[in-house]
Amino acid sequence: MKLLRWGPHRAERPGVLDATMRLRDLSGVGDDIAGAMLLPERLSYLRDIDLFSLPVAPPHARIGPCVGQVGKIICIGLNYSDHAAETGATPPSEPIIFLKATSAICGPYDDLCLPRGATKVDWELELGVVIGTPGVYIAERDALGHVAGYCVANDVSERAYQLERLGTWDKGKGCDTFAPIGPWLVTADEVPDPQVLTMQLDVNGHAQQRGNTSRMIFGVAQVIAYVSQFMSLQSGDIILTGTPPGVAMGRKPPNYLRAGDRLTATIAGLGEQRQSVVESTTRKILPNANEHETF
Repeated sequence: MKLLRWGPHRAERPGVLDATMRLRDLSGVGDDIAGAMLLPERLSYLRDIDLFSLPVAPPHARIGPCVGQVGKIICIGLNYSDHAAETGATPPSEPIIFLKATSAICGPYDDLCLPRGATKVDWELELGVVIGTPGVYIAERDALGHVAGYCVANDVSERAYQLERLGTWDKGKGCDTFAPIGPWLVTADEVPDPQVLTMQLDVNGHAQQRGNTSRMIFGVAQVIAYVSQFMSLQSGDIILTGTPPGVAMGRKPPNYLRAGDRLTATIAGLGEQRQSVVESTTRKILPNANEHETF
């Protein structure tokens, strides 16, 4: 299934795409794509519903973040060997973990806002893993059984805040709109192997990132098992699993984002994000921000 959330900012409703890719309203079935809705038994129940019996959402409805009520965003740093090389870093011997503020979450077509004083805003296309079954001290062999689904994500980063200001990376990772997720959550049964997915990100129509999840240093199952040794994983938590090469910081000279730029980010089978980059004073969340999509 392709689950999603649609409607005004902070008032999104649950939805699902039917076999013809039309957006159907799930409001009569559940309150949100969040929490208990992501448990295996609830997802199984949704699969048995006749989607064509559900109401069709209004045309050009805004598409919001594909998961609601997210407890935490856990990020894995330098998890692609070729990305580590382009940044001059040594590939890690175990996963690097940091957290990203949930207030950074936005929809896949909402504007990407440059923070005040930002000079080095960068993109990082990533595979997002959404936890369904909670767990702690999860064995690697069981890890994929805890996944509700997968989505496109972008770990947007302000490199000057991240690397040139004192403290951890968090300053450069948690700005508003720095975590677009979606357009939809593809349930795990439709992604039999998360380590074979092609990825691409373009800026203004020019290729910047091209990669494949097969190049991860630590695969999805390893990452889930590892993270669960340090914190419990809850339904709706999102793990961002690292970015392939091609970020602005790794280019000579770097080509950081500016107002007016347009990003397109895609992962095979998981959909496409499209965002416009704006200054903080001109950010808007349009009710028809995905006006070029047809559902």
